[in-house]
Amino acid sequence: METTNETVTRVRIGNREIILVGTAHVSRESVTEVSRVIHEESPGRVCVEIDDARYQSIVQGESWSGVNIYQVIRQRKGFLLLGNLVLSSFQKRMGLDLGVRPGEEMIESIRIAESLSIPVSLCDRDIQVTLRRAWTKSSLWGKNKMLAALLSSVFTSEKLSEAEIEALKQKSALEGMMEELAGYLPAVKEVLIDERDRYLATRIFETTEERVVAVVGAGHVPGIVRWIEQLSAGQVDGNLTDISSVPPRRRISRVLPWAIPVLVAGLLVLGFFRAGWQMTLHMALLWVLVHGTLSALGALVALAHPLTILVAFVASPLTSLNPTIGVGLVTGLLEAVIRKPRVQDVEMLQEQIGSVRGFFKNRITHILLVFFLSSVGSAIGTFVGIPFLTALLAK
Repeated sequence: METTNETVTRVRIGNREIILVGTAHVSRESVTEVSRVIHEESPGRVCVEIDDARYQSIVQGESWSGVNIYQVIRQRKGFLLLGNLVLSSFQKRMGLDLGVRPGEEMIESIRIAESLSIPVSLCDRDIQVTLRRAWTKSSLWGKNKMLAALLSSVFTSEKLSEAEIEALKQKSALEGMMEELAGYLPAVKEVLIDERDRYLATRIFETTEERVVAVVGAGHVPGIVRWIEQLSAGQVDGNLTDISSVPPRRRISRVLPWAIPVLVAGLLVLGFFRAGWQMTLHMALLWVLVHGTLSALGALVALAHPLTILVAFVASPLTSLNPTIGVGLVTGLLEAVIRKPRVQDVEMLQEQIGSVRGFFKNRITHILLVFFLSSVGSAIGTFVGIPFLTALLAK
């Protein structure tokens, strides 16, 4: 391995040379750098860290015209869609601040390669597989932390300067970010970084041209280099089957929704045997108040309709004991009925997700916020309510 400068790393495998260009996805300097490297190196192929779906969305413009919020919530894809929208919002806002479209360096590398008649390979894993793997491999708490982190990126007024964006390409800064992500959301870091390092490295290694330029995010460069070296030494094979599909839900994810109602029912029964119906009713009332209040508070924070807030209070204690339905399904669908999305909400979605005000103004994202925050309130109610019930029995 040889590092030519801060952004270009060369990997030699026999008579082949792979030139990795590490970029920041909203960096004006990265757009210039990929142009320079492709022109100077005249590679036999250009590999790009993008999948076909993302490439089409960038070229044609992100299209949400097919969004059916009712189906999204019914099919329990509300969290996934909200994560998609918030991530798009964050990248869009950063790009607008710096005058650069997110992923513009990738599009520029494809445009230049095509103008020079150089073959192009889109080497990244399908974005939906990546997001669904990250979601499936995360615990309930991890899912909430992930969405909370994404939402905070929308609600914060802090902006990165162009100099700070460029600093993200420095090794020390990247290592710090990776360590922070690994500690905060290890499952997400594994899917978004580690798995994609392997996927990208394998796709790049599979090329047959003697000189290849690969345009990738700077954070992936060290991992890609390690995987390419292992592939060239025969230490690993190039089979990507295990990371190319969505894994089944973990056993605890299947068991936990049923374990919670069994545990709560057991505590209520124990309360009856300890002190009769009075204790049982007292415990049940406590469960209703804790769960209902926290879920309703979440709906209130999301500026839900008053009827939705009331329904969140009533439904949360009940849905928390039903593994087949969540309070977010109830509040989300009710909010969608009361404040039915309009044609303009679909048409303006891409523009309005760039601001906090737009998130609340657009009925599609507003419904998702109601769905999310009432669900978070209910989840907190479960973790708070069970210790409360246990404490009552201990008296």
